[in-house]
Amino acid sequence: MNTDVEDLLRHHAPQVLGALVRRYGHFDAAEDAVQEALLAAAQQWPGSGVPDNPRGWLIRVASRRLMDQLRADEARRRREEAEAALAPPDAFTAPPPGEGRAPSEDDTLTLLFLCCHPQLTAAAQIALTLRAVGGLTTAEIARAHLVPEATMAQRISRAKQKLKGVPFRPPGPEDRDQRLAAVLQVLYLIFNEGYTATSGRELHRADLAREAIRLTRAVRRLLPREGAVTGLLALMLLTEARSAARTGPHGELIPLDEQDRTLWDRDAIREGTALVEEALAEGPAGAYQLQAAIAALHDEAARAEDTDWPQILALYDLLLRRAPEPDPMAELSRVVALAMVYGPEAGLAELASLEARLADRLAGHHRPAAVRAHLLERSGDTEGALSAYRTAAAHTLSDPEARYLRMRAARLRGQDAEPSP
Repeated sequence: MNTDVEDLLRHHAPQVLGALVRRYGHFDAAEDAVQEALLAAAQQWPGSGVPDNPRGWLIRVASRRLMDQLRADEARRRREEAEAALAPPDAFTAPPPGEGRAPSEDDTLTLLFLCCHPQLTAAAQIALTLRAVGGLTTAEIARAHLVPEATMAQRISRAKQKLKGVPFRPPGPEDRDQRLAAVLQVLYLIFNEGYTATSGRELHRADLAREAIRLTRAVRRLLPREGAVTGLLALMLLTEARSAARTGPHGELIPLDEQDRTLWDRDAIREGTALVEEALAEGPAGAYQLQAAIAALHDEAARAEDTDWPQILALYDLLLRRAPEPDPMAELSRVVALAMVYGPEAGLAELASLEARLADRLAGHHRPAAVRAHLLERSGDTEGALSAYRTAAAHTLSDPEARYLRMRAARLRGQDAEPSP
């Protein structure tokens, strides 16, 4: 598909779906109808050209598909006929450009709130957001999450069924902040899975990372003065800016301190740094703002040895003090920062304390062993580091991370690293 057409369709998808759900209800049927309209546009527009009013075209086609679906459902025929009798004469035609009934950009945020409804599990929220708001097909989402398409289709179908009867409207003032936090958490999870895949042969799933950034930009356009939104976008940009340097020619992982920083995306770093400054000026710094500030300090260092580790450690201390509950991954990152400031022995002592305190949260995860291996290597304990690297490699589900950890162990043994498969 033409890239410009694909971008246009993904931009309009949530607005078209919001318009249909607002007008007709039936979220599950409306979502299917919009997907069909997007598919029709993807097939027709590259050859015939983009219509003057692409949203209107999509709404008209999706409306027809939706009504066809509803009419085909014999059990709902009477309700459909009653609703049709009450609908305004122009209900089944697309509104002309500029008319008050045209879809509103605000529908994108309302749709995000619906897809991230607390009735749904985190996995269902992510899948539904990528499908309904991101405009990805079920097959694309399934490939990104390394599951069969049928499994993902069932997950999305169950999510839509759970949302039956949920009103299509923004949350009230009493729970608006909590619901927005859920939306941002879903976008953050989508980005993290794209930037560092938790399983599979690829370290980086660029499609998911880009989609998370695109959706977060859309939320920021609607909520330009929300510090958490601005901070999350900054964090994504500053992190994704390093993606070109994170892997070698065979897909092998390259750690931050060994990356070729000339490959980092300086435009993204400049934009992300400016957003950090804006986010920190918009109010009390929350988790996303503080993590973005840490990412900015890493990105601003021309060489690994220029990194301002004391400032990074101070930001981690602030981040963890403000967190409502322990964040094991942030705690582990703080251990690394502390070791860079006070030495590997101090880091190992802090790691032992952390593992005792959060034993249930860290059990079976590869990262504590990876951090321990790194610190033991720095302290000169070769045998201890070897054992820890092997343990970490055995526990990760990511092939690139496992190869990297085995390579570190091979280096300590004085052997050549194993070739990439």
